[in-house]
This record gives sequence, C-alpha cells and structure tokens, in this order.
Amino acid sequence: MKEFYNDIINIRRMVFSAIARIAYNDEDLRRLGDETYNLIPGEKAHYRENVFRERAVIGERLRLALGLDARTAAETGPISEGIESIDVAARVYTPPLVSVIKIACEACPTRAFLVTDNCRKCLAHPCKNVCPKNAVTIEKTQAVIDQSKCIKCGRCKSECPFQAIVEYERPCAASCGVNAIKSDYLGRAEIDDDKCVACGNCIQECPFGAISDKSEIYQLIKTITGGAEVYAIIAPSFVGQFGALTTPEQVFAGIRQLGIRDVVEVGLGADLTTLNEAHEFVETVPEKEPFMGTSCCFSWKLMVEKNFPEINDYISESSTPMVYTSHHIKKTHPDCKVVFIGPCISKKLEALQENVKDYVDFVITFEELMGMFVAKGIEPAEIEVAGAITDASVTGRGYAVGGGVADAVIKRIREIRPEMQVKAECIEGLAECVKTMRLAKLGLKNGMLLEGMACKHGCIGGPGTVVAAARARKSVAGFAEKSPYKSPADNQNISEEDRPE
Repeated sequence: MKEFYNDIINIRRMVFSAIARIAYNDEDLRRLGDETYNLIPGEKAHYRENVFRERAVIGERLRLALGLDARTAAETGPISEGIESIDVAARVYTPPLVSVIKIACEACPTRAFLVTDNCRKCLAHPCKNVCPKNAVTIEKTQAVIDQSKCIKCGRCKSECPFQAIVEYERPCAASCGVNAIKSDYLGRAEIDDDKCVACGNCIQECPFGAISDKSEIYQLIKTITGGAEVYAIIAPSFVGQFGALTTPEQVFAGIRQLGIRDVVEVGLGADLTTLNEAHEFVETVPEKEPFMGTSCCFSWKLMVEKNFPEINDYISESSTPMVYTSHHIKKTHPDCKVVFIGPCISKKLEALQENVKDYVDFVITFEELMGMFVAKGIEPAEIEVAGAITDASVTGRGYAVGGGVADAVIKRIREIRPEMQVKAECIEGLAECVKTMRLAKLGLKNGMLLEGMACKHGCIGGPGTVVAAARARKSVAGFAEKSPYKSPADNQNISEEDRPE
C-alpha cells in the first residue's frame, strides 16, 4: 500500500517530524497537547468524522512516537502523561512495541462470506446444496448466509456460478501470518503479544492507520544534541527511499547534517553474514544439521523460535548484518553510540537482545529518518556531494530484495566449494514462512538453504519503507552494480581477523 494510502503516510510523517522538531529545539514536552492543534488546526475534519477524534488519534500517535503507550478512550488524560520516563538521552522501551490505537480502530468485521446483489436466485441453488451446516437459505430476492451457522469453509463461494458470494476479512488480521490479531470486547483489533513477531505487516495494511509501533527518534536526537559521538548504519534497502533523484551519497550527507558523525552501509555487515553463513552451511548441512535457515530477518527468527522450537537450532548462528556492522564500528569507536536505520521495526526488538544491546543503541526506520530530515529542513536531493560509497559488495547490497541473501550465500559457497550443489528456497511473507517451517519440521526441506523474509519482496517491502517495492528494487540493483567488490571476499573493509577460517 506504499504510495497509495497517502493520508496515512502524511499523518505518520507529520507526527515524526513534530517529535523530531521538539527534540532538536529542546521544547517543553509538557506542552505536547498543543501539538495536536498544530497538526490538526481549525474546526473542519480532514480524515475522520470530526476534528475532536482526529486530535485524539494524533495525540496517541505523538505518545507512541515518544515511546509511550497508546491509551483507550477510557484511559485518556493529558497527552503529556508519563513524559518524565521518556525524556532522556538513551533508549527507552516498555512493551509492547506494536499497538492498536483503539481510538482510531473502526472495529472492522472479522472473516465472513457474504452474498452480494449479483445473486440471481438460481433454481439449482448450488450454494445451499453444498453447505454442510445448512447456513444458506434462499429468500425472496437472493440467497442469505446465516453467520451464526457458517463455518467459513468457502464451498458456497466456489460453487456459485455467478460469483455472487465474496469473502472478506479485516485487513490487519488477513495480513498477520501468525494469527496474532483478535478482537476486544468492542470488536476492535487487539494484538496477542505472545504470538506477535513485530513484522509490521498489520501497520502497513490497516486502511485506517489504527496500528503503530513505538519510536526512538526523540531519545536519539537528545543523544545527538547532548554531544555524544553517534554513528549511523543504514540498511541496503535505503536506496531509492528518499526520492527518485536523490543519490545514496546525498542520503549519507543528509544524515551527517542531522548531527551524526558518520554513516556506514549495513551491506558491510551483510558481507560478513555471507562469509559466515556460507562457511556454516558447508560445515553443518547435511552432516550435522538437516537444513539451515538464514539469520537476517528477526521476525522470521522470532516466528521459528515461538512456533517451531524443536527446529530453532537450524536457523543460522551467524549474526545479522546489523550486528556485524555495529561490531565493526565499535571496535574502533568503543564509546560511540550506533543507530541502525532500516525498513524493519522488529530490529527494535533485536537491538534489545542480551548479545546485541551493547552494540546497537537505537533503531529507527526510513520513515522516521524522513521525519528528522523534515524537522531540520534538510532536502538530501539538493546537497552537493563528491566521492562514492564503497562499504559493501554487490551481493551485500543485494540483501535488500527477496532472494538476495540466499543468492549471496550460494555464490560464496561456489567460491569455496565449487563442487558443492546447494538447493535453496526463498520464502516471502510470514504466512508462507510458517507453511515452509511446517514442511521443514516433517523433514521435507532437508539439505536446503532456507531464506525466510517476513515481508513480501524482502526488506524493500518492510513497514518502515516509503516507496513501492518495484521502484525500490530497480534502485537497489543499480546501486549494487556500482560496488567495486563483486564478492564479499574482495571487500577491503573487512579485516582478516573477522573472516571465518
């Protein structure tokens, strides 16, 4: 839905830029309530049925962007309630990461089959005849489905010769591959945190903008303005996200203008992941482990850990590109702070892991970075730059798209073991990932390299991206071809001690 739900994207960007401006200008957070009138001025509603509800929703979005919890109508007090806990120059996180803004939720109907006006009330009555629960009756003008009897088998829909029966489902629940979305007592969406893996697909698919994640931009900016040495690492999918005429070099320059010391491609860490996963696959599959899953997508890893613990050990032990890149920086700048900029919100949870939290200090998305640019009046496309970015190889930059990780690992395996034949499967979308791991559990994926991506199209389809995947794919491919390193083994930025033996 990128580039289509413009109102939702604009609202999110307004909120992020407002919070960034407040942080950069050191404005009084106790006056946060005034911001709802700045963002939604006047008396006329633009997005919902009245301006009061619009302001209430914006208020909860502002809270989430500060790292606070969203509240229901029964809980709302001053928008600035609890600000003392987040007004710091350090990462602040209280679960959950992803929340339904109940004030914005329209309580969409759950999955059902409905007879439309296209029904011809035909004599054969195939819909009625195939229903195993007698839920279909033929009434005066058309067939009617009794929802209290319907078991959602879909037989009536498939048998109707006029295609008069449609299936519908609330968009957020339909997009959730782990069935983590249920309903509360008012029929509004509710997220089961025990099942949720923070893929963010529900955020993208809700047509009312009623689901959001917590942000760290306020605390990041406080850290920057407080004088800390901050380095940014940016995911390979950043290319093309900030305007068709904006070059990667200009994006890097824009980030430096935010007060960040320097920027490094996470593609560098991707090269290290490739080197290590190729080595790991050669050493373990199939002699020690039946198959190997890639490690890059944290939502994929969380899904396996929660739903398939018995085969969790077959996910690669190699670190993710984010972790390798942050290690690379903190080796030479041990006292610095590192912010990961990417398309993914589950990285905010990965950064909290015991073996990661000391290396990755903040995580923001491309969308949040755009808000920071707006707050500072930075237009990357207008920045004059010289030189080229040479942190990563061709295949490291290719991690951004679905299939890129497996492609990189297989190419590296061919370099070290030319005789070895590797069969790979690339899975996009959390529901498909679940199906694949069910088969893997049964031994039907033995000997394979499995690349799991929670988002369709891979990272370029992540919830924190701002452009359509088709456009992003072309931009990523063009930038990858400009790399001076065809293989991660050629990358001169990787020291010998960091390469697997």
